[in-house]
Amino acid sequence: MADSMAEYLQKDMECEGLLECIHGLKELDRECFQVLVETEEPLTIDEVADRVDRERSTAYRSIQRLLQSGFVQKEQVNYEQGGYYHVYRPTDPDEVADDMQRMLNDWYAKMGQLLQEFRDKYDDQQAVAAEN
Repeated sequence: MADSMAEYLQKDMECEGLLECIHGLKELDRECFQVLVETEEPLTIDEVADRVDRERSTAYRSIQRLLQSGFVQKEQVNYEQGGYYHVYRPTDPDEVADDMQRMLNDWYAKMGQLLQEFRDKYDDQQAVAAEN
C-alpha cells in the first residue's frame, strides 16, 4: 500500500484499487465483492465464505465492511414457516461510483481548504520575520 499521495499517483492502479484507497478495504473485501458481482443471485454469508475459502466469521466481517462502505446491500428472505435469513448482493455500480465521486469531491474541497490555511499561516509568518 502506498504511504503518500505522490506514491498513490505513481502506482499503476486498477478500478478495484478504489476500494482500498477510498474506503480502506482489504484484499479479502475485494474478493468477497468480486464473488457477489460474478453471481446472478444474492448469496448468504455461508455461500460467500465457501467461495472465498474462509471461515464464516471472517467472511461476515468482510461483508460488514462492504455494507458500511455501500458496496453491498443486505436483503431479508422470509421462510414460509417463520424465521428469516439474509442474502447479500452488490450495489449498482453507478450508485457506488457516484458515492465515491462525492467523497472524492469532498476530499478535494477539504484539501483546498487546508492548502489555503497553509498559505495563510506561512505567509503571515514570513511577513512577521521580514519585519524583524
